[in-house]
Amino acid sequence: MAKGFASTNDTEDKVVSFTQMGEGLYAFTAQGDPNTGVIVGDDGVMVIDTQATPKMAGSVIEHIRRVTDKPIKYVVLSHYHAVRVLGAQAYGAEQVIASDATRSLIVERGKEDWDSEFGRFPRLFRAAETIPGLTWPSMTFPRKMSVYLGKRRVDLMHLGRGHTAGDIVAWVPDAGVMFSGDLVEYHSACYCGDAHFKDWPKTLDAIGEFNARAIVPGRGDALVHADQVRDGLALTRDFLTTLYGSVSESAAKGLSLKDAFDRANAAMAPRFGNFAIFDHCQPFNVARAYDEASGLDHPRIWTAERDLDMWSKLQG
Repeated sequence: MAKGFASTNDTEDKVVSFTQMGEGLYAFTAQGDPNTGVIVGDDGVMVIDTQATPKMAGSVIEHIRRVTDKPIKYVVLSHYHAVRVLGAQAYGAEQVIASDATRSLIVERGKEDWDSEFGRFPRLFRAAETIPGLTWPSMTFPRKMSVYLGKRRVDLMHLGRGHTAGDIVAWVPDAGVMFSGDLVEYHSACYCGDAHFKDWPKTLDAIGEFNARAIVPGRGDALVHADQVRDGLALTRDFLTTLYGSVSESAAKGLSLKDAFDRANAAMAPRFGNFAIFDHCQPFNVARAYDEASGLDHPRIWTAERDLDMWSKLQG
């Protein structure tokens, strides 16, 4: 293969930041690795996204314990991807919360996604042997639910399809801070292998209507003021529309997937090529965009075998 598969050559640990976003609100970020959000209320803590293994989650817990000794009551899964959910057991939470759609996707493809992601990005699965199995939510909802951490209210909302069919955001109205999961990225490529391209910009519109003071994105630095929030939303939208615009045009012309991939790279690399995990994501992104442009609404399941086959055809 011309390039190392996905992120298998990415072996260096990243520098962790634990950024305060508001009173009792924190972003655990690591230079383009998956982010985790922390909300401290009057009587407990909520964690949004867990890291990929209980061992990796331990670093998040260490940072939480530097700012509070309150119990971690809730773990929220913004979506089903393994790097986001398989560390959940480490927190000992009373409830694990996700959307109805995310639970359905775990049923349909959770094990395949675990195998696929472990093969693509082994560094994120440190001490993988400590993962007890798939993470199952204990509580789900269709569109919206509110959780109270004492007087602090957190609104969990499925605003529309995007990164996956089941993405949710966490909104803290008393602070004007949102935890967006992978619906918003900042100077990191959007992973679109399970995306809904036609819906995602509409979901970004819905996020924008909150006029958040700050956002914790799925990857990249915390967006700590309104200008950064606008920039993060705009960059995410531009990435998606440039990608899907190029691939859908190729599909309409009857070009092959490989031709669509080459044309999309030419269109995107000048602006987005230096974003974190761009090279990793691009083959998966183009493959999914090509499928959607060809009329396949429900994303095909990625398996470890399909990953390698697709990579060799597009990057080989």
